[in-house]
Amino acid sequence: MWDFCGHSLEVARLRGAPYADVRVMHLRQRDLTTKSGRVGTLGQNESIGLGIRVVANGAWGFASTDQLTREGVAACAAQAVAIARSSALAKKENVQLVPEGTYVDSWQGPCLKDPFEIPLETQLELLLAADAAMRKVKGVTLSETDMQFRKIDTWFASSSGSKIHQRRFLSGCGIVATSFQGEAIQKRSYPNSFGGQHVLGGYELIESMELLHHAPRVGEEAVALHSAAQCPEKTGTLILGGSQLGLQIHESIGHPIELDRVLGQEANFAGTSFLTLDKLHNLRYASPIVNVVADARIAHGAGLGSFAYDDEGVPAQRIDVIKDGEFTGYLSSRETAHLVGLPRSGGTMRTESWNRLPMIRMTNVSILPGSWTLDNLIADTDDGIFMDTNRSWSIDDRRYQFQFSTEIAWEIKGGKRSRMLKNPSYSGITTEFWNSCDAITNAHNWVLWGTPNCGKGQPMQVMGTGHGASPARFRNVKIGMAFSNQ
Repeated sequence: MWDFCGHSLEVARLRGAPYADVRVMHLRQRDLTTKSGRVGTLGQNESIGLGIRVVANGAWGFASTDQLTREGVAACAAQAVAIARSSALAKKENVQLVPEGTYVDSWQGPCLKDPFEIPLETQLELLLAADAAMRKVKGVTLSETDMQFRKIDTWFASSSGSKIHQRRFLSGCGIVATSFQGEAIQKRSYPNSFGGQHVLGGYELIESMELLHHAPRVGEEAVALHSAAQCPEKTGTLILGGSQLGLQIHESIGHPIELDRVLGQEANFAGTSFLTLDKLHNLRYASPIVNVVADARIAHGAGLGSFAYDDEGVPAQRIDVIKDGEFTGYLSSRETAHLVGLPRSGGTMRTESWNRLPMIRMTNVSILPGSWTLDNLIADTDDGIFMDTNRSWSIDDRRYQFQFSTEIAWEIKGGKRSRMLKNPSYSGITTEFWNSCDAITNAHNWVLWGTPNCGKGQPMQVMGTGHGASPARFRNVKIGMAFSNQ
């Protein structure tokens, strides 16, 4: 692989590119799903190829190939330089890259059990058993399960001398029970909705989730929701469970801090951003107890946004996004960092595959834990609603006004969690919402949730991100009732 990298860089240099970087990526994936006792998806595939970026005449060029021969990679590098020269005809200014060190390194993320060494039959047997356990609950109409595994090897080299190999295993699983009664639909998911929980790691995640143990409860709650009281419409106190808070972070903090969105360079799938450059260090984003970081280091946790180096060869870093409630940082690249006065990139450039350009992407954007226990937080709440597990969301293209609904809620009265509520939703304005936060639970309740399906770009790239969160309380939130057939 290093020979292919070196040869493509040499061709780019001879063609007049003062800078180039190249990635060879070998991707392997396995997907399994069941639906009401039948196998849905059972697939495994892999791909390998090379993508090279160059700067020539002050503009970017990119090309990729799966023809891993000396001739194939040479032609690819030559094409990238030709594209850069053509792009330069329409450039507004020359590409400027902030300095970065040279690194020669090899790194592998945590993985106790290689999921690709576990027989498909074993994995499918577990899913079918969990599927059956949910369907044993009277009233469950539809049962679904899934597992996803990815193994990604990346060889990165640059004209400045960096040579970095990284290997990452990504694993995820989840189960869902759905109940139809008349025109009403209720569902419950475990451990989270939209694919469950996903981490940087191996098959040990699936074993730790204990799907069979939780399957009956998931089914029972889906059926019980039909008989639950409707969530009231009011302005009041809201406690969000950790997984829902993680999605709230993703949509109302993670996307708007992507600097390419702020600069208008990217708007696909999530719009632009209300966080214009004048707001950096000049906006009270949240209440003083709120601290949010973007942290790709493995020390932060084994999240989908964890790595040793990004796809520009920049080491993983921790970025203070919100510090004591104040907006303090964007997600940046080597090209955009100087626009906000940064001496180096924040290390957030990532690519889905060898045939896609790296883009600014979320790493692990997490709220730091507070000091409350969950029991004490509930006991301190006289009248409120606890919502958990996302069902749907909507947010405008500047990430400022939003509405979320969750699968389930519970009423809190007199410091105790009481009756179950169905069809809950809440809405607000991003900065008002985060400024209403007055309590965050502690590290015992903090989980680094994985979002495996974040889309961005055109052609679209699907990337995994991480969001650490623990349950938190918000005051004076508009609480409503979502439609039960969403």
